[in-house]
Amino acid sequence: MSNLRIGTGIDVHPLVSGRPMFLACLNWPDETSGCEGHSDGDVAAHAACDAILSAAGMGDLGSVFGTSDPKWSGASGEDLLKEVASQVASAGWKIVNVSVQVIANSPKIGSRREEAQSAMSIALGGVPVSLAGTTTDGLGLTGRGEGVAAIASALLEAPQDR
Repeated sequence: MSNLRIGTGIDVHPLVSGRPMFLACLNWPDETSGCEGHSDGDVAAHAACDAILSAAGMGDLGSVFGTSDPKWSGASGEDLLKEVASQVASAGWKIVNVSVQVIANSPKIGSRREEAQSAMSIALGGVPVSLAGTTTDGLGLTGRGEGVAAIASALLEAPQDR
């Protein structure tokens, strides 16, 4: 039996005019809307967290952080990634890589892809991160510009005793 585990994570947030846009551990100051949420609304980081936790069988973002815990109110995606990486490492897991696809009309990922991948990688302790962006060609909440979504996959190496 393989000691590799794959997890998937999805996150979606509505856009709010006048709120800062945080995505993939970066601030996007040219955006006029940002993602609503208990934390900074970074859907890329949140989806990555869910994928990592899923692969490790350690729950999900809501069960680990929860909106009822004021400690995480306004938390950055970077802080959440660091905490998830710490928790899975403490449980003996090794994150092999993470891949994130952002679904939105804007911001356009390509202009800051390398910077975003680096920021997410650093938050995860040097784990390779790939980041891509796509649109839904005008369909659904992301196509109408009402929200931003992300889907992530994470590959983890299980502790030796699993």
